Amino acid sequence: MMENLFRRIAVSAFCLSVFSFVPLTGQEQEGMVRYTPDFRFKDGIYLNFDQVKANSPIPKAKILTSADYNDKEFFKDLLESKKIYFYDNMGIRQEVDKSNIWGYARNGILYIQVQDNFNRITFVGNISHFVADVMTYDPRYSNYPYGYGYYDPYYSYYSPYSYYGNYYSPYGSYYSPYSRNMTRNEIKQFIVDFETGKVLDFDLDNTELLLMKDAQLYEEFVQLPRKKKKELMFVYIRKFNEKNPLYLPVNE
Repeated sequence: MMENLFRRIAVSAFCLSVFSFVPLTGQEQEGMVRYTPDFRFKDGIYLNFDQVKANSPIPKAKILTSADYNDKEFFKDLLESKKIYFYDNMGIRQEVDKSNIWGYARNGILYIQVQDNFNRITFVGNISHFVADVMTYDPRYSNYPYGYGYYDPYYSYYSPYSYYGNYYSPYGSYYSPYSRNMTRNEIKQFIVDFETGKVLDFDLDNTELLLMKDAQLYEEFVQLPRKKKKELMFVYIRKFNEKNPLYLPVNE
């Protein structure tokens, strides 16, 4: 009882501190449009997350490159270079290291950079979700035999990337035959807090943290058994986005 009381007090205080986050519902904000799957981000290079929220990238026309602007592989060719050159709004030539840019949009779809690779954000909302191929260091598994995979409980029936029950997913983590130095390639799931731009591991702690912005959903979620929470993480993220829609600048 006392623990629940403290939790309710903490949630109330947190919600007051982030009250400004809650968007206007039931009406369009001036100059903004509610995100739907039909929304298209402006194509170009996004130097940082502020440009993503403003839907205002460096357009292809301002990028200096030998890549063919009309080629469907334009961004792939552009990002083979370590530096990107472009003209800013003052017409001054600028340069930026590829490793320092947030990502890009191609055909209206966002791609975010993680460990020098660009990954499509497949689920966009105030809590967005994507997967990325990353290299991790984990000494616990350094003695596993070559090629030995393991069971990934997060790729369950409730995952956006699975249509069946838990299984040994081809998208789950695996051990490279060159990984006896305790590094391994792993397909990991991430979430993006679209309020701050923070990229977080898609795990139970981070899901609970972001759900705290909606007191009702948070209270509902934390009452679930731990196993059920893990199964329903993505379901509750979807619920959160439905109740707290993302608004973005109108494309011009």
